[in-house]
Amino acid sequence: RTEARGEGLWALSMPKDRGGQGLDTVGMAACYEEMNRSIFGPVVFNAAAPDDGNMVVLNKVGTEAQKDKWLQPIIDGKVRSSIVMTEPHPGAGSDPAGMMLTTATRAGDTWTVNGDKWFITGAEAASHFILLARTSDDPRKGLTAFLFNRDQPGWEIIRRIPIMGPEEHGGHCELKFSGLEIPDENRLLEVGDGLKVVQIRLGTARLTHCMRWLGMAKRALEIAGDYVEEREAFGQKLFERESVQMKLGQAAMNIHTGRLLVMYAAWKLDQGDFARKEVSMAKVAVADTLHHAVDTSIQLCGAKGYSKDTLLEWMYRYARQARLVDGASEVHEMVLAKFFREQRLDFWQWG
Repeated sequence: RTEARGEGLWALSMPKDRGGQGLDTVGMAACYEEMNRSIFGPVVFNAAAPDDGNMVVLNKVGTEAQKDKWLQPIIDGKVRSSIVMTEPHPGAGSDPAGMMLTTATRAGDTWTVNGDKWFITGAEAASHFILLARTSDDPRKGLTAFLFNRDQPGWEIIRRIPIMGPEEHGGHCELKFSGLEIPDENRLLEVGDGLKVVQIRLGTARLTHCMRWLGMAKRALEIAGDYVEEREAFGQKLFERESVQMKLGQAAMNIHTGRLLVMYAAWKLDQGDFARKEVSMAKVAVADTLHHAVDTSIQLCGAKGYSKDTLLEWMYRYARQARLVDGASEVHEMVLAKFFREQRLDFWQWG
């Protein structure tokens, strides 16, 4: 991390006057893909989830005072952060606006939060949190976003939820709120703008996931490619076999298709568009691409790929979450179907 900062590769998406590099989304796409050739890359460059998405949304919607207090320490690498949205059944998951049960009740300039959350990424290691809670029954304006610090009373981590994939920083935790008090000055945007905050954050965050996944998919194929070039069976290198070439060719093509989808969505975001359709396309396609690339690489490497002698088994356990996080693939496919229903031939328009 010290070397990355010294080389000017730190917090790439943040403004230069706050210690970042000021890259637009297209620039982020190129860099994030490359940095995730290593599984440690995103953390080294201060571009790992959920910090990266939290930094982006705080930079876009926070007041200057909020940026100084809540954003700057994340940029500086002094604290980690987390976003607190998902709830146990029957609470909010892919439908936060309609199903959010955690409430924030106002009395003067103080909000009191009660409710339950779970699968909160990084909560165990985070100091700064973005919290979504219900503040009214309005179907579109019922949620509000707040900021709180881990040292505030009125909340607790119930457990760190064991998961299939690798355990990254802070895990995935279940939280309980029992009277957490938040001053109104720690509210993001206006009362009822919580869904807007979510949309701003997740649009970019979903795409940065895809950028990183493409780097991991390329690394998996690189490992497999090296192996089949040196491994011999039945008198010839594995790479010389047509069946192996077809697997590698298909995976390589899928990765590049994903790169084009990501770059187009990134360009749209840089034009000021929410790019909901384009981000959903990229999210579905790249999640599948990552899983396919890693699975193919394990198959080509045989027992070595299944072992812990390579990174592939780690990648495989990690990759399965890609079709679930930040909206399951089926939800994004529903979004795309709605766009098609509304736009018909304009669904494929350029620009």
